Order: sequence, then structure tokens, then C-alpha cells
Amino acid sequence: MAFRMGRLDHVHVRVPDRAAAARWYAEHLGFEPVEDLAFWARGFEGGPLQISADGGRTTLALFEATEGHPMVPLTHGIAFSVEPEAFMAFVRSLPNGIPGADGGPLTAGDLVDFDLCWAIDFSDPWGNRYELNCYAYDRVRRELVEADGLTPGRKWPRDLYDAWRAR
Repeated sequence: MAFRMGRLDHVHVRVPDRAAAARWYAEHLGFEPVEDLAFWARGFEGGPLQISADGGRTTLALFEATEGHPMVPLTHGIAFSVEPEAFMAFVRSLPNGIPGADGGPLTAGDLVDFDLCWAIDFSDPWGNRYELNCYAYDRVRRELVEADGLTPGRKWPRDLYDAWRAR
């Protein structure tokens, strides 16, 4: 059976003031911050504030677009979420003709550790960006990353997440 994308997870949205944008989305559209994903907004400068109008099933990831943004330059993109079996099978199927975010072949080496989930960023042949996420963090770490000897990339140091969790 061919791989099938999962449910819509989140959409990246660039805003000049993340707090003001969150207030606007709350007042006009009923969005609220997702506490389980608060690390990304509180854990380090420049992380996304995840807001949701459906209890966290789908979110908007509000990124503050500033000159001094410490993360990799953000491009617009849509993120999907899949169950661990589908995620691991997808990563193990690489390379399979899907372009990576940089336009080169997507490989298992493009796996990203986001501390709360695993992700693969890729594009379609026309340059539209996508992210595939799996939130079964420990299972994917054991059954894919460790089992296959993968060395995932990171967007920030692990100690920031560990310090945030220890609070």
C-alpha cells in the first residue's frame, strides 16, 4: 500500500507580534494556546506559539517574523501528522523521489528531533513546503532512530527542552 499523508496538524503563520496575533485569533476566531505544545513558544526565543480552535487537533503555529530570529528562516508550509507506524515506514522508504526542503532528494538523514515530536520537512516538485510529524516520541526514538542508527537534526539544543521540563 502506498504511503498516505495523515491529518492536517498545523499551518505556519508569520506575524509581526505573536502575542497580538494570538489575542486577535482568540477574540475573533476562538483560538486558544495549546499548553502541551507551549515549550516551543516558551522554551526558546523565536519558537512558534501553537494555537487551536479544536482542542489542539489542528493548530496555527504563530512565528514572529523579526530580523533577529534565531531559527532557520521560516517559509510557509503545511504540516501533517501521522501515526508512528506510518511515520517510520515513510522514513524507511526514503529516498523515494520526494524532494527535500532544499530541493535535493529527501533521505532519512533529514529527520528532525523537535523534543516533543519527530518531523521530516519536504517539498513537492513545485516548491510547496510540507512537514510530516509524529508525536509518539519515545516509540519512534526506540523503533526507528535507535534501531536504524539515525542521527536526527535539531533546531535547538536538547538542554533547553530538558530545562523547560524540569521547571
